[in-house]
Amino acid sequence: MMKSADIRKAFLDFFEKKGHQVVPSSSLIPGNDPTLLFTNAGMVQFKDVFAGLEKKSYTTATSCQRCVRAGGKHNDLENVGYTARHHVFFEMLGNFSFGDYFKAQAIAYAWEFITEVLMLPKEKLWVTVHVDDQEAKDIWVQDIGFDPQRISKLTDDNFWQAGETGPCGPSSEIFYDHGENIFGGPPGSADDDGDRYIEIWNLVFMQFDRQVDGSLVPLPKPSIDTGMGLERISAIMQGVHSNFEIDSIANIIQAVAKIIQYDPAALKDANIDDGEKSLRVIADHIRAIAFLMVEGIRPSNEGRGYVLRRIMRRALRHGYKVGSKHAFLSRCLEPLIQEMGDVYPALVQQKAVLVQVIDHEEAQFQQTLEQGMKILMVALDKIKKSGHSELSGDTVFELYDTYGFPADLTADIAREHGFSADMANFEIAMEKQRVRSRANSDFEQDFIVMTDLEGNTKFTGYDTMSDTATIYRLAHGSQSVDTLKLHEQGTLVSQQSPFYGESGGQVGDTGFITTEQGCFQVTSTTRQGQHHIHHGVMILGEISVGERADFNVDQVRRASIMRNHSATHLLDAALRQHLGAHVNQKGSLVEERRLRFDFSHPTPLTEADIQSLEGLINFHILENQAVETEVMSMDDAVAKGAIALFGEKYGDEVRVLSMGLQQTKEEGHFSIELCGGTHVHSTGDIGLFKITSETGVASGVRRIEAVTGLAAFDFVKQLQSEQKRLANLLKTDPTRLFERTEQLVSEIKLSEQALAQAQQKLALYRAIELLEDVEVIAGHKVLIKYVEDLSSQHLKGLVEQLKLKMQEGIILLVIAHGDKVQLCAGVTDGLKFKVKAGDLVKTAALCVGGKGGGRSDFAMAGGKDSSRVHEAVVVAREWVEKSLS
Repeated sequence: MMKSADIRKAFLDFFEKKGHQVVPSSSLIPGNDPTLLFTNAGMVQFKDVFAGLEKKSYTTATSCQRCVRAGGKHNDLENVGYTARHHVFFEMLGNFSFGDYFKAQAIAYAWEFITEVLMLPKEKLWVTVHVDDQEAKDIWVQDIGFDPQRISKLTDDNFWQAGETGPCGPSSEIFYDHGENIFGGPPGSADDDGDRYIEIWNLVFMQFDRQVDGSLVPLPKPSIDTGMGLERISAIMQGVHSNFEIDSIANIIQAVAKIIQYDPAALKDANIDDGEKSLRVIADHIRAIAFLMVEGIRPSNEGRGYVLRRIMRRALRHGYKVGSKHAFLSRCLEPLIQEMGDVYPALVQQKAVLVQVIDHEEAQFQQTLEQGMKILMVALDKIKKSGHSELSGDTVFELYDTYGFPADLTADIAREHGFSADMANFEIAMEKQRVRSRANSDFEQDFIVMTDLEGNTKFTGYDTMSDTATIYRLAHGSQSVDTLKLHEQGTLVSQQSPFYGESGGQVGDTGFITTEQGCFQVTSTTRQGQHHIHHGVMILGEISVGERADFNVDQVRRASIMRNHSATHLLDAALRQHLGAHVNQKGSLVEERRLRFDFSHPTPLTEADIQSLEGLINFHILENQAVETEVMSMDDAVAKGAIALFGEKYGDEVRVLSMGLQQTKEEGHFSIELCGGTHVHSTGDIGLFKITSETGVASGVRRIEAVTGLAAFDFVKQLQSEQKRLANLLKTDPTRLFERTEQLVSEIKLSEQALAQAQQKLALYRAIELLEDVEVIAGHKVLIKYVEDLSSQHLKGLVEQLKLKMQEGIILLVIAHGDKVQLCAGVTDGLKFKVKAGDLVKTAALCVGGKGGGRSDFAMAGGKDSSRVHEAVVVAREWVEKSLS
């Protein structure tokens, strides 16, 4: 039996021998497609290559890509556990040709691997082709010798395209026949929705470019994109029908059953008959959870973090459902590491942090689950009694919006109880919320995307901040123009430029582009593919396509940005050294006046941590070591120890920045990272590094803001100025501020104690005065009164004093300051069963346009209409009379 790991290796080895470049799995965070939440196929990292926007040093490639399908168009989350082949996380084997070989070779490779390497019986295979792709069918029949009776011609199922426009083409799928004992017919037949014939490999022949009008234009270099699910082919090779029975997942399921103390007999007694499905959910989801978190994603309420939270909560809910009485999810990491830790060592390296974050999330969810389940079960019970079968979309939305209960989890639970969920109206409610959110946002992206750009902009800004180049394209608004005139805003593209285009967290350059005829002020520079796009406005004359121009970057601004960018690298290295290898960069912003750095860490930094980080970074700044820049292959960069950022897209050759030295030369550089940004020449150019704030931005994610150079000097100067002002105010020397402050705090505490004692005596005296106004209603002492000249800070203490003095009775005091009204009620223990303080204060508060409440023995409320305080007293007294009668 071939294990999953053996199949993965065999596939990559096969195509490597066929001349394919073995390419590592890219990040689960797509680096070149903002429309995708997660990488969901092997071809995602090659999209720009297929589209002709990027060139590689190789023309054929093979990979085993980590994929997640849990959002957007490709969302398998709700099906996981209930079918044999749906997963949130899976691995996709693929081979790719970028204008090298085409249909004949792709089909021949697939046939050879399946029949000669995997040794699958030829009579067990079935093939599909597009109905109009006679060429592919002829290759299968004439070149391969495949039985034409086992080929199906299909339409939409055998045509692939990434979007409404762009590269697309027909495909050919290979199916495996599980045998007559399994229900289902061959692809394209009336009963093809059965499980007898299972697709194992899809060969996509990208040969067209779909235009806006829908027409198909042949691509100059037809390409190949294939995908074969590792889990699916493993099931076939291991003689099982379900992906959850393959070695790498079945072993996790068995371990999960032990961890949660799974007892089928106990579940049967509890009328739970789908416990095995829950085990499958947990085993699948722990894979997705771990791999998403390894890439720095943390549970949150938006974007990828929210999807991760949904996956975690679904796994947790299934664990509780089948009997887990304690925190269990983080313990499921160990069996996953046993199965995949050798191939993906980051699982081992980050285990401690993953455990900490998962445990925290589980503790939070236990409270959410308890509250949400109560509300959901009440709603389902109402549906059952009414004879309906669908949970309303409003209820689904309320559970999500108010209680943090994921909608798919609500639908899951409803389904288990025999009900459907109105997800259509839930989505309507969600869209209304999104509209409200957008209306409250002041963010607006106003950069114009330029189309039909060819070639690339050669960036010369690493070596110079002034250059000359020919203007290649101009645009005014969304229209390409030949000339930009005075005061017109527009965009400019050249064939080379020293202006850095915003990317990698570093803001774009500003400056001036001048010709003999005019001057274009660059207000921002962005990146579009391989082009640097200069955005700005004409401030002098006019400028035209084809003119030679002088490009001058704002050098002072760029120098500040470079200092901050280099300091960011030192900060990243310092955090890893000081806090641990679990630290991952989660985002950064490098501007002229400051830097911002987000990183994964579960707890706030202490003042000692911050001082250590500042000391370590400034040590390397003072060492003034040269910043080394090398361009090398990705493999060489990894071997050198360079840190790559998840979500960033790197080419075959990468730029490696090394700065600072460890204690000994043998230990190498302090910081080694892949980076295309601009940097100082020596660490000493940074000048000074100072952290200005450290905060939390999400669960398990911290943020540091810092300044360097002159901005750091200004920050320290401001601190010193504030110290001197404070010292003058406190009449002491700046060096003795702490001592003087301690002395004042001690004096204030003594004054507060004396004041509290005085206030207590005052309340006692006032209480004695008010006791004269006590009346008897139905045999009980009652004091309901509007009190003048009483501050709000004395109100609560006065009511407590009156309760003690009266021993048995009902109290309501009302005070007013301007329009603001405050009410305070107290009821002694013997009367709480007749009159509750919370009800009394609520009744009186309604008269003064307010609300409030509290316990049965003590309650407070507020109002905003002081003209009705006497009316409130009358209404409250009448209410007490009625309650006591």
